[in-house]
Amino acid sequence: MSLPIITADQRLAEPRGIKGCIFGKSGIGKTSLLWTLDPAETLFMDLEAGDLAIEGWPGDTIRPRTWTECRDFAVFIGGPNPALRDDQVYGPAHYDAVCEEFGDPAALDRYTTVFVDSITVAGRLCFQWCKGQPDAVSERTGKPDVRGAYGLHGREMIGWLTHLQHTRAKNVWFVGILDERLDDFNRKVFQPQIDGSKTGLELPGIVDEVITMAELKDAEDRPTRAFVCHTLNPWGFPAKDRSGRLDVSEEPHLGRLMDKIRAPAPPAPERLSYDRPITDANEGAPR
Repeated sequence: MSLPIITADQRLAEPRGIKGCIFGKSGIGKTSLLWTLDPAETLFMDLEAGDLAIEGWPGDTIRPRTWTECRDFAVFIGGPNPALRDDQVYGPAHYDAVCEEFGDPAALDRYTTVFVDSITVAGRLCFQWCKGQPDAVSERTGKPDVRGAYGLHGREMIGWLTHLQHTRAKNVWFVGILDERLDDFNRKVFQPQIDGSKTGLELPGIVDEVITMAELKDAEDRPTRAFVCHTLNPWGFPAKDRSGRLDVSEEPHLGRLMDKIRAPAPPAPERLSYDRPITDANEGAPR
């Protein structure tokens, strides 16, 4: 058996989907981004049952109502994880059981994008399920153990997100609510609205893109919606662009955003600057 090296040509020829999350305050228009996607190739995972904003959208929809159904859809979309045992969720046995219930997974081949609205509600469904599991009950007292429930919740959410993230051939976008709060020093900070802290902390490292859909001011000081895409942005919004192709802010059109991410990659020096910061010759401090 030869060493299973994947050459650069093979890697570049592989179908690769974009995995990202879009956060924004309630009412900013996150669900309406479905109108910017091709309905024939988009599967809408509607967890909020709040699809009034896209009434008349002609695409297909699935509506999981429990955490068990969320996990079943994840393994059906992403396939089995061969590293897991048959008694584990997302393993081969779980996948076979779901295929027996849902039918041939080839029915999903027509979809290139899965739009999950929202990760906030997925977290609530997950936590509700976790509170009924043995991990959420103290072995010593037999009473509910909130700390154990939150620990299980973090593991479950990360496992679900990671499994969908490994759906290599499809784009997967998670939508979530962004909360604005004040920290202990009265500074404004933004945090994803997800039960528990583990998911919100680890999510940016799982997905390729973290986008904040925010209200910014245009050149004439008028409010306008925009995507904030860079970690280093003047507004302090959570954001990350792993592709290196996006500007600090982009128009709020998810279809065109993905086209730009898939564009030919710029040379490496143009994707990220490695220059030293310019310093003030007199004070020695960065300018």
